[in-house]
Amino acid sequence: MSNWISGEVELEGVSLHYTRTGGAKPPLVLAHGVTDDGLCWSPLARVLEAEWDCIMVDARGHGRSSAPETGYDPLTQGRDLAGLIAALGLRQPAVLGHSMGAGSTLGLASQFPEAVGAILLEDPPMWWRAPDPNDTTLAERAAGMGAWIAGLKLKTREELIAAERVNQPAWSDEELGPWADAKLRVSPHVARIFKDRFVERLGWPEALRTITCPALLISADPERGAIVTAEGAASLQAYMPQLQLVHIPGAGHNVRREQFAAYVQAVRGFLTSTGV
Repeated sequence: MSNWISGEVELEGVSLHYTRTGGAKPPLVLAHGVTDDGLCWSPLARVLEAEWDCIMVDARGHGRSSAPETGYDPLTQGRDLAGLIAALGLRQPAVLGHSMGAGSTLGLASQFPEAVGAILLEDPPMWWRAPDPNDTTLAERAAGMGAWIAGLKLKTREELIAAERVNQPAWSDEELGPWADAKLRVSPHVARIFKDRFVERLGWPEALRTITCPALLISADPERGAIVTAEGAASLQAYMPQLQLVHIPGAGHNVRREQFAAYVQAVRGFLTSTGV
């Protein structure tokens, strides 16, 4: 990590912080999930940095990026990624997103198809499907996330790591430190994700049909907490026929943290095969 590079790009109304491994290699932009930040990708970046220049961006409201009150929907976050790609002069990078970051990646690729060479989606929310009438309301979700974030900030880094080690015994120690750091840095404004994100739901089918670049969906086991079901994966593939599907058993929503070796194999195999 001593040779990694950190910097900021200034976009309209937001400053985005990033860390990149560097070198004259194909670029790979990494978009994290909600309440994580860029350095949560560090274990993966260490494995891939010999082959790819990994750019780990802090989404707005996360890490060392600025935290405006609004703009946490996937289309705005997709525009943030497009701005970062342009500011850094990246030529059609691959973009890998987890959860919220996977939604941002879809928002990027649907609005700026010429900006990306390929996309990889780690267990995204299934926004392309009709909402479940049994779901909790958006206001309830926002309130719950706000309370959770407030509770995290009452704990020390050591307390967060100790508790998560019990909650997530499959995670390696090198995952826990960046996870805890991200939780202490995240802005309460990110709870707006439930207000900002879902107003765009009805536009997803049309948006997804505009994505033509190579694409990979990495899914895991819903019974372990993964979001994407087999039916959901098939419905996404119906909108994006080029979508490749990889199911990694024995993992939940945090696929790479729970089945790291299989995850790396899937990511490396896809990136190598697409040549981006």
